[in-house]
Amino acid sequence: MLLILPPSETKRDGGDAAHLDLAALSFPELGPQRKAALAALRTLSHSVGGSLDALSLGPTQRFEVDRNRALGKSPVMPALDRYTGVLYDGLEVETLTAAERAFAADHVVIHSALFGLVRASDPIPAYRLSHDSRLPGLSLRRHWRSAITEALAAQSGLVLDLRSEAYATLGPAPESATYIRVVSEGAKGRRVALSHFNKKGKGEFARAVIAAGADHATIDDLVAWAAASGIRLEDGAPGELDLVVG
Repeated sequence: MLLILPPSETKRDGGDAAHLDLAALSFPELGPQRKAALAALRTLSHSVGGSLDALSLGPTQRFEVDRNRALGKSPVMPALDRYTGVLYDGLEVETLTAAERAFAADHVVIHSALFGLVRASDPIPAYRLSHDSRLPGLSLRRHWRSAITEALAAQSGLVLDLRSEAYATLGPAPESATYIRVVSEGAKGRRVALSHFNKKGKGEFARAVIAAGADHATIDDLVAWAAASGIRLEDGAPGELDLVVG
């Protein structure tokens, strides 16, 4: 079973003394795309003004440009610890036990605009690049789309896609994957997709899956576990499950 999470705009500073080693990342087949994306980001980083514009940053976010300039020598930490924000707050990464971290390392993947797919334990530096960022001579969508889809299609077992739709366009999951959509249910049973609170719901759901430590083989197994755990995970549109919150 694989859970695909989106990244976040915000990252935690610091890490181990070691620097980025592309050979240490999972999904080595994405190596050429990673090198090209890193090279384009380095080129962009030569211009502060150009970086602020291409990355949709304000003047007070100049530190993000400095982060990108230092990518080759910045300290690294596991991807699951690097990302912050609403989804990762819901996941409560800092409270994971050693056993839960081991499970996450095997079953959680984060889709980065810079590195493609990385596993929870993969060591990465702090950086700034989003799905809609503009790199010189490189379209992120065209750059990643086929490579990400092929890498996901090569995975065996259940694949649960918790990414935002924006990140899913950078590499659609195979048809065999199941998309998790966070919804609320009104008094008349009408379901509405959530925006901000969908991140919290996805984080809490991922945390529950990690804490349970069960490698579900089928959707039926997953739904049965969710029901027993007090989680409303129900049929949605074709190829989707609705995670009903609130």
